[in-house]
Amino acid sequence: MSLLWCRHTVLTLVLSIGLLAVHAEVRVRVDKIPLDDFDPGFRFPTIPSPAQNDAATTAKFEIVDGRPDPNSSRLETLHDGLAPDAPDSPAQNFFFAAGTDGGRLRIDLGKILPIKEINTYSIHPGSRGPQAYRLFASSGSGTNFNATPSRPLDPSTCGWQLMATVDTRREADEPGGQFGVSISDPNQSLGTFRYLLFDISQTESSDPFGNTFFSEIDVVDTTTSPHVIEAAKAPLPKRIRSEFKTVDGKNQITIDTTAAPDLTEWADKVLKPVVQTWYPKIITLLPSEGFFAPESVSIVFRPGINVPAFTSGHRITCSADWFRENLQGEAAGSVVHELVHVVQQYRRARGSARVPGWLVEGIPDYIRWYLYEPETRGAEIPSRNLSQARFDASYRVSANFLNWVVSNYDRDLVRKINAAARDGHYRESIWQNLTGRTVQELGTEWKRALEKMADTNSAARSDK
Repeated sequence: MSLLWCRHTVLTLVLSIGLLAVHAEVRVRVDKIPLDDFDPGFRFPTIPSPAQNDAATTAKFEIVDGRPDPNSSRLETLHDGLAPDAPDSPAQNFFFAAGTDGGRLRIDLGKILPIKEINTYSIHPGSRGPQAYRLFASSGSGTNFNATPSRPLDPSTCGWQLMATVDTRREADEPGGQFGVSISDPNQSLGTFRYLLFDISQTESSDPFGNTFFSEIDVVDTTTSPHVIEAAKAPLPKRIRSEFKTVDGKNQITIDTTAAPDLTEWADKVLKPVVQTWYPKIITLLPSEGFFAPESVSIVFRPGINVPAFTSGHRITCSADWFRENLQGEAAGSVVHELVHVVQQYRRARGSARVPGWLVEGIPDYIRWYLYEPETRGAEIPSRNLSQARFDASYRVSANFLNWVVSNYDRDLVRKINAAARDGHYRESIWQNLTGRTVQELGTEWKRALEKMADTNSAARSDK
């Protein structure tokens, strides 16, 4: 059963779900804040903000199975009383290694305590936002107690009690968001325990990046009144949003510059008309049978993003810092690139063959550099780089390759390859079917053509 309501203070919709847990009296509550309404205080409608003095603050956290990602923060970040200040901040979250199915994390409270509730928090724009885990608890006093049960050992066979099963994923939802989970017993304490064990699963396996960005884990005992993090006391900034339709009137666009008000004027005068015109153009360029592009697109500017921009579902997150430095250059074009990602929607065919990354990024750069801003010649390959050029180098280089194949073999090639990728039917043999050449043969021809053109240009300059 689910319930939607409006959180008026931040103008957000929050999903609260009562999940059936294995322990009969245990209740699991889940609140989700969409990242359009990112709250650095992690203020949820029904779940308390992360605390600074809960029982986990002085507890010992230990990995008993799995390994942390090289980009993850240390385990201490899970009980330091601090919350991430940006939606995508690896250094402020703990997460297991990419390409693995999570792992097991144990909390040693140091002594047996009566536990009132256990709260977990996470945030990410994509599939690393939701939480999926089983929670076990133990006093550690049983004769068969195994303090560090690694997979595939079932903890319930060696002195652990399964308390709850948590899964915040929902088919109809955008995967990303700001999540709070609270495990409690509304009638009494959860029990008296010294150890907690989180058996954490990845949220998806269609790519290596499905391990949750956990921000904080709180363990509240019955004798403590937790102090919430200081950020939760700070007022929310005034929302700065522009909402408008595309030129054909079919799609709704939102640009949010709340976190970067100095970019509001540029977004309104420069970015808005580009998005209004080019989102429907991209939809027309990349159709496929039975596919309908997202009707709404959200573009949000945030500080502290370590890439120019990225896309999750129908949401584009832009680095405010990078855009400030590139307003007169690549700023608008980078959003066009991300709009193509919104339309690609390759994940709709889960379980099918993976689309190579060079195509995932090459197609947006093809549309950007050869259709949106061809006059910039931004995908040309300098002569000094020709020897290292590969058709599958991704981004601009792959865009150059795609443009050459389109010009020399099939004017409709990008549309056909995109449709196959979206429907889960992409195979490398599609190149042979469309052009009579393998993609490797095309790559060799393309490179020879580039080298010949470079030689011709060099000779022409010498004649002058």
